Amino acid sequence: MSTIKEVGLLIARVLLGVILIAHGWDKFQITGLEGITGFFDSIGIPAAGVAAPVVATVEIATGILLILGLFTQIVGIVVALLMLGAALSAHVAAGIFVANGGWELVGAIGAGALLLAVIGAGNWSLDRALFNRSTGSPTARETTTV
Repeated sequence: MSTIKEVGLLIARVLLGVILIAHGWDKFQITGLEGITGFFDSIGIPAAGVAAPVVATVEIATGILLILGLFTQIVGIVVALLMLGAALSAHVAAGIFVANGGWELVGAIGAGALLLAVIGAGNWSLDRALFNRSTGSPTARETTTV
């Protein structure tokens, strides 16, 4: 993979990771779990008192894993599904624009996560260092039949 592609994957992973960590941190420290629980309850999320800290924890954990490039393809799927759930439960009814409570931010995060799930973390990642897995594309050796 070219250096430009590697830099692009690294930047995408880090930016998505930071955004996810910020959203999880907000749920714990800024808005607070009480506020998030109340919001989740108001939109009909079942077990809102459990869902709020779980979502916040998942956002922080997946953000860290994306930055590290660890388990990136699995994390990408988890994040994409989390953002789909957020869009459907809280944002679609408000339209697209985030300023109106719409789905554009969760859509962008979900799309980026889905791309990382398909493409992989790249060579500058712990996936590559630990598992010799940098992208979602099979190598020529993996596709050759014996």
